[in-house]
Order: sequence, then structure tokens, then C-alpha cells
Amino acid sequence: MLDPTVRPDRPLPDLLREAAAHGVRLFQYRDKQATMRDAYAKALALRQAATDAGALLIVNDRCDLAMAVNADGVHLGQDDLPISYARRLMGPGKIIGLSTHNAAQVREAVTAQPDYVGFGPIFSTSTKADHDPVVGLEGLRAARALTTLPMFAIGGITAESVGEIMAAGADGVAVISAILKAPDLGAAIRTFQQHLPTPDSQAP
Repeated sequence: MLDPTVRPDRPLPDLLREAAAHGVRLFQYRDKQATMRDAYAKALALRQAATDAGALLIVNDRCDLAMAVNADGVHLGQDDLPISYARRLMGPGKIIGLSTHNAAQVREAVTAQPDYVGFGPIFSTSTKADHDPVVGLEGLRAARALTTLPMFAIGGITAESVGEIMAAGADGVAVISAILKAPDLGAAIRTFQQHLPTPDSQAP
């Protein structure tokens, strides 16, 4: 996840290109502070960088911004545009994700049918001061039992916790600080990759 407030010393397209060179293929642009004009300029640069790298770019919260830069999709929060309207605006070929934080929201997502759900925070996180209550691994296991939608765990995730998160049912993890704040971005990504389960290890 790309957030300029987390790593203000480097341009976001540079971070995307470096992460993509180490195998990352899905990026989300999140910027809660920029004006729409500034967010558009940043998103447009990220759109080009993602295209050049063969990666996907999702825009957080804003369907209008995602459409303006022809992003691959949008990630919506619980207070954003409903999935049905977002789908009507974005079209059937775009990715629509939805943040969920408890069992009731996951059940609602089953009806709304986004392309994936984010679930968490699994652990306490420093990148969102007003985050919802921590759900923990048990909360993740319970949420996994409610839906077959792809589920990405988020919130305070470190490389060391990836294995247990995936074992609890997540299809992937969304990471901000543990990678963006690392002095060596590539090394941090490789560490995460080393902790991801291989297909063989997931076989019954």
C-alpha cells in the first residue's frame, strides 16, 4: 500500500517501481490528506509506473479518482460509495475491494459481492490512529468461515506474522509500514516473501 505520509522522503512512483522489481504486483494508493488536484497528479504518475511495471493499481476510497486515471480498481471503506453504485460507475472489468472489520460486515459483503475483502486490523497498527478494534487471528478465522471471497488481512502485519495469518485463512496480506518504513525496501519485501507459504506447503 502506497501512502505518502508513511514515506514522505521518496516519490511514490519510485517506491512502486522498486517494489515491482522485487515481485510485488498489486498496489493501492492511499492519501487521506492531499487535495483532489494533488491526488490526481500522484495517482496519474502511479498509474503510469504500474503500467510500465506490469502491476495493478487500486485507488483507495475514490471512484472518481480511480476513473480519472483509469486505475485497475478501487478499494472502498464502510463509509464510502456502496458496492452496487461503484460497480455501475467503474464497470464490470474493474476490481472493487471492500474493507471489513467484523463478522456483520463480512456477511454484508457476501451479499454485495466485491471482488475481494480486506479484513482487520489483525493487530494494532500505527498507520491509522482511529482504526477499528483489533480482531486478532481468531477473528480472522471466524471471518474466513463466513465467505469464499478472497480475503486480505491488514493491520500491524510483520513478516514474522505472515505464516500464522495465512494459516488462519487469509489469501494475502496488505502491508504498509513494515515495508515502506524499512531502510531497504527490497530486503523487506524478500523477507515477507520468504515467510509466505509455498503451494506445496498449503497442500493437504
